[in-house]
This record gives sequence, structure tokens and C-alpha cells, in this order.
Amino acid sequence: MIPCAPYFPSLRAPMSIPLTAAQTRFLRGQAHDLRALLQVGGKGITEALVAEVDGALEHHELIKVKIAGSERDARDAMIADLARRTDAVLVQRIGHTAILYRPSKDHRRIVLPRP
Repeated sequence: MIPCAPYFPSLRAPMSIPLTAAQTRFLRGQAHDLRALLQVGGKGITEALVAEVDGALEHHELIKVKIAGSERDARDAMIADLARRTDAVLVQRIGHTAILYRPSKDHRRIVLPRP
């Protein structure tokens, strides 16, 4: 028999929230004037970068991240991995810039339109 870790549903990462088209449009409008807070460099996605993105999402809820890399598929994979590891929603990706959203646990600043 293979020993396995006990199952604790409360410790699992919560699923990312689904956004409607109107909510996505609203968030794109809110992010229009934002500047990129973080840049993913040649080292790719490290634990330190994930911690910084997590902190920025908790504080700002909506952030822009610039992704370095010449291959489009590699950038898409990095963005998807970053969104998955921070439990954020990818609002939009244009070129090397991704917009990520995750509601804050403590103090919500952005009120989404009703679905």
C-alpha cells in the first residue's frame, strides 16, 4: 500500500473565479492606465517572482506583468503558469504584457459589475 497525504479540502488552493464578458471588459478598462508592476526576466518564473506577484495581487487586485521571451508559445505558457500558481485570472494578454486579477482576501478595492 502506498502512503498518501491526508485530504484537507480547506488547504487546497481555491479555484480561480469565472468572469463574465462584461466583467472582463470592466477590468480591461480599469487596467488601461496601469503600468507594469513586475517583469519576468530570463530566469523565468521563480518562487520569488510568484511571491511578489501574490503580494502585488493582494494589495492591488489588478496588475500588469511584462513577460520577456521571443517565442509566443513560451510567453503563453509562462503567463498560464503564473496565473495558476497565484490563483489569478488572466484578463487580457497583449504582446509581452499580461493583465492579472484576483480579489483581495482582506480589503477589496475593485467592485465588479454584476453578472
